[in-house]
Amino acid sequence: MTFGARMLKTGIAVTLALYISQWLHLSSPVISAVAAIFAMQPSIYRSWRYFLDQLQTNTLGAVLALIAGSVFSNEPIAVGLVCIIVIMICLKLKMGDTIGLTLVTVIIVMEASGQWQFALTRFSLSLIGIVSAFLINILLFPPKPKMQFTGQIQSTFNQMSLLMRTAISDEIKENIFRDKKRALEDSIKSLSDKYKLLEEEQKKLKRAKFSQTRHLVVYKQMLNTLRKGREVLDAVEEHYFQSERSPKLDTYFDHQLEKLIKLHEHVLLKFDDNLKPSSLDSCMLLEESDDFIKQVLEYAAEQPENRLRLSIVASTMYDYGYQLERLSRLVEHYHKTDDEALWLSWLKR
Repeated sequence: MTFGARMLKTGIAVTLALYISQWLHLSSPVISAVAAIFAMQPSIYRSWRYFLDQLQTNTLGAVLALIAGSVFSNEPIAVGLVCIIVIMICLKLKMGDTIGLTLVTVIIVMEASGQWQFALTRFSLSLIGIVSAFLINILLFPPKPKMQFTGQIQSTFNQMSLLMRTAISDEIKENIFRDKKRALEDSIKSLSDKYKLLEEEQKKLKRAKFSQTRHLVVYKQMLNTLRKGREVLDAVEEHYFQSERSPKLDTYFDHQLEKLIKLHEHVLLKFDDNLKPSSLDSCMLLEESDDFIKQVLEYAAEQPENRLRLSIVASTMYDYGYQLERLSRLVEHYHKTDDEALWLSWLKR
């Protein structure tokens, strides 16, 4: 885990919540600090959505807890039953992310045993923490999922490039290869989470520009292509080395992987507008991929015991090449086409 802005902002939000609670002379300020920790979110949209959801569920939870506290006092069974009811309501309202902090509010309000002034104080502390986290998140180093995504795309590709270029030659030690492959899988998962944030903001905020839609289409295909590249590594590890190969075949597969990873690198450079328009011919690579898989299948036909494993590896590489070709076409359209309907249709695929 690396130190990031979210860690820093969480600490500042906790500090702000504690200071506000002390300034207002509210007892048990630690409650506001706990609320601030729960409320820190990874994007502006999620911060706003979490703020609104927590306002609703916390108010509902506090009212139920106050009523239950008046009737049953703070009996443990009563507290547990109210928590169950609140969880059911939150799930019914599709606000599952708010359950944790809402239950904290329920418990501290029921502690008041029906004393509404005391309960109101405890509820106010929760709101102070939520508001503190919301304000700090949007004012101090506001989250920028797009910049994080684009930066991580290149670093993730570099991780995959090293593994892909050495997968067949088997130059890296096995334990190092496994460690780097796990790191690649973690990076792709992290990219998936960041893409979800981008997509969420695009669909929910209702103020997305056309340029944002185009970016989202390309980012989605970039992520899909990285996933296909990881599948190639999986196929090589699980099937390629379990089949009998000749040095010539190793060289043939290695050269094809080198072509694929080189195209991937060129497409990323082209997206950043760092290449000349005529420097990339993805259609030619697709034709080469067709020839590659045909020759592999012909070879496998002569070696029946190797047919299935080699075919799996070759078809996975072909699929990776196809996704690269599609990404290349999207990048070309990105720099040339302003047809909004076309980009929206691609986004739905």
